[in-house]
Amino acid sequence: MTKIDKPIQLETYNLLRAALSLFKKTPAELAGDELTQAKIQALNEFKIESRVLNTPEAASVIITDQEIQQAYQEIRDRYQDEDSFLIDLEKNKLDNVSLLAALHRQCKVNTVLEFVARNAPDINEVEIGIYYHLHAEQFNRPERREVCHIFISINPDYPENTEEMALIRAQEIAEKLQKKPHKFADLALKHSECPTALQGGVLGTVSRGTLYPELDEVLFTLKAGQVSDAVQSEIGFHVVLCKSIHKPETLSLAKATPKIRQLMKERARRTCQRAWIASLPIPESGESSHD
Repeated sequence: MTKIDKPIQLETYNLLRAALSLFKKTPAELAGDELTQAKIQALNEFKIESRVLNTPEAASVIITDQEIQQAYQEIRDRYQDEDSFLIDLEKNKLDNVSLLAALHRQCKVNTVLEFVARNAPDINEVEIGIYYHLHAEQFNRPERREVCHIFISINPDYPENTEEMALIRAQEIAEKLQKKPHKFADLALKHSECPTALQGGVLGTVSRGTLYPELDEVLFTLKAGQVSDAVQSEIGFHVVLCKSIHKPETLSLAKATPKIRQLMKERARRTCQRAWIASLPIPESGESSHD
């Protein structure tokens, strides 16, 4: 089993994790304030991990080579080839040896915390019912509509995209689709200037207040399968299709129970882990963690 006794390289991995978690960037891409924030989080995480690894619970945990290789492979699979993977490791001041060591440490910490979380209390039906009634708004789903659009921009630099011509084009498309709405995807691919053209103009299923106000107002007056006239927003003209309508509904307690149970279970597990970590002695300066 690969190990390493250079904490600085393990801390480098913590810094990488912190940077990706906080800013979705590597440490090399961070600005000064961002790097400082990432370093603080990385150091705090490293100290907590060290306390976890110095416990009797950690002493009894054995991490297999298979577990480490699986964690390693999950990272390696994000890259197209070995060269790009190794180059990225080097950019982040890591190599195969230090990465394996850091993954061993991370796996061990995760295993200990998973073991601790088993002591979290079970969630009973009364607690679920109380949560349901105290958070009723979470289980009220507003009316939603599945929507597609065709977009024609306004750009005076192009004769076909002056405001007057863009309106004419959009209205001609609308009139065609009002007669043959099943052609929407074809005409979106042919005419729409929005990237959604490649998906037939699909914007997704939305509730009120999601789209531009002008589109929102029109969309929620359409019947399922109906196509609008040309609608102007601040960015241009749109032809809107309401594909389907999902009526508002309130999720019953019975239907909401699995979601609530899972949410409360995860919360109880985290609370249990935090309480356990808070009870751990803080190592004296210079004391190293067992790995």
